[in-house]
Amino acid sequence: MILRKEICFLVSSLLLLLSFNVEAAAFVTPPTFAKRTTVYTAAAAAATTTDSETGYKLDGKPIRGPITPLGNFVLVKSKEALSATKGGILLPDQSKERPSEGEVVAAGPGKLHPHTGVRIYCPVAPGDFVLYGQFAGTAMTYQDEEMQMILDDEIMMYSKNSKVLTLDTVIPCRDFVMVELEEEKLETSSGIVVAANVQKDTLPCEGVVVKVGEGRLAAKGEFTPSPVKIGDSVKFKDYGGNEINLEGVRYCLVRMVDILCTTNLGREEESESDESAP
Repeated sequence: MILRKEICFLVSSLLLLLSFNVEAAAFVTPPTFAKRTTVYTAAAAAATTTDSETGYKLDGKPIRGPITPLGNFVLVKSKEALSATKGGILLPDQSKERPSEGEVVAAGPGKLHPHTGVRIYCPVAPGDFVLYGQFAGTAMTYQDEEMQMILDDEIMMYSKNSKVLTLDTVIPCRDFVMVELEEEKLETSSGIVVAANVQKDTLPCEGVVVKVGEGRLAAKGEFTPSPVKIGDSVKFKDYGGNEINLEGVRYCLVRMVDILCTTNLGREEESESDESAP
């Protein structure tokens, strides 16, 4: 009887041990996953195109796509600094150091005002012809052509969709004023009358307003009116303007803040005073 009990206990122990080993083996066996198959579509193949195949280059290196200016940056295709340009503008000798005119290739959406967050739009668009400061912008080579990345604040004058710049087509940019320079007469000790601007280091700073820009931008993106109007005789700061020669006439592009005063004597009043003079 005792022997039978011992045999039953031994058999039950063996069965329990076998069941434990089976559960342990099932726990440590790694799961089996289905094999993943990757399908390449036409879009995925196009996404793997190398940069060299896009055809766009910046400073001789391939890039992924065309340049997109940000903020108020403007990409301009520069022109050679010739004394007489194709558009009819004659640049002073000091402007020959760097190109200062060109065609807009791309323009950003405009800058955000730092205090109000208002978007201040860019005044020019691709295809416009612009005149900008002599040392403005950053030079770069884009698509094997010389370009300048400038700020829209550095544009002095522009023409919409016209490379032939005339007095009728040009527009002073924002707070710039276009002043026709007047020839001041000086009399020498011998009585000879000469033009003041033929003397060395003499720059005229007086003239008559012929065109005005939209005005000076306020914080909310609105333009404040110009303090001068067409026909006003003005005096501005020495070296405060940028001189150009358009269609044989000398002009100066001056910012509104650099105009010192007006004489309140327009051209019509000047001619009347000359006629009434003895």
